[in-house]
Amino acid sequence: MSARRMTLELRRISAGARFGRQLRLAAGLIALATSLSGCGTGALWDKFMAKDDTFVEEPADKLYNEGLFLMNQKSDPKAASKKFEEVDRQHPYSDWARKSLLMSAYAFYNAGDYDSCIGAATRYVTLHPGSPDAAYAQYLIAASHYDQIPDVSRDQARTEKAIAALEEVIRKYPTSEYAVSAKAKLEGARDQLAGKEMDVGRYYMEKRDYTAAINRFKTVVTRYQTTRHVEEALARLTEAYMAIGIVGEAQTAAAVLGHNFPDSPWYKDAYNLVKSGGVEPSENTSSYISKAFKKLGLG
Repeated sequence: MSARRMTLELRRISAGARFGRQLRLAAGLIALATSLSGCGTGALWDKFMAKDDTFVEEPADKLYNEGLFLMNQKSDPKAASKKFEEVDRQHPYSDWARKSLLMSAYAFYNAGDYDSCIGAATRYVTLHPGSPDAAYAQYLIAASHYDQIPDVSRDQARTEKAIAALEEVIRKYPTSEYAVSAKAKLEGARDQLAGKEMDVGRYYMEKRDYTAAINRFKTVVTRYQTTRHVEEALARLTEAYMAIGIVGEAQTAAAVLGHNFPDSPWYKDAYNLVKSGGVEPSENTSSYISKAFKKLGLG
């Protein structure tokens, strides 16, 4: 075979091989397109063919003001919180990010998303402890716990957290406007814990487990003297001590009740109960009951 003929033959073979590869590639693409178009609504195909959107950074003040608009004008705290979070995400080291972090905590609180509020507010206090708004962030943490306090029939772990957070506001920011509100909420939280002790104490009284009941009422008298439950607690102590024959403590409970709450209907019951045992209310100043009230200047 001549050199020219050999060259022509090689070109023909090469062209045929190239055409075969192109044919196989085309067939593969057709198969892929067929499988994608056959998947439900063609979502996979759309995803395959879609172009990536280019991220566009928005100005911090624009995002912040949009958040304020959603919060104040649209009353949509959930949507507002997303805008404030976006400020922090896109401009993490700006002053707008600091403001937005606090506003996101406030938005979460208004939306009833207390755990997210606690998270954002805690982050604010950690990152900006010297900020004038740190007191408010700490207060939002306390208020979030406080608003989740359950009724007295349930576990009071959330109440304990609320008390700790409220005390933190009062301790760290005693002269702030939030300390006043924190003190009022603190009394409410303490009243709730006292109510829980009373609830359990009454249960033991019904079961005639007087020792267990006394322990519960004792907690109210020694720890929660300023709550609305203390009058009943003293009356119940009078009743329980009379039932097990510890008359001296019953007399002290009745005497302290009469001294601090002379017009209380609970005192009338306690007085009559002690009288029915042939004795009068009489305070033993060495009793824990007397000491608990004297400690607060109430005895």
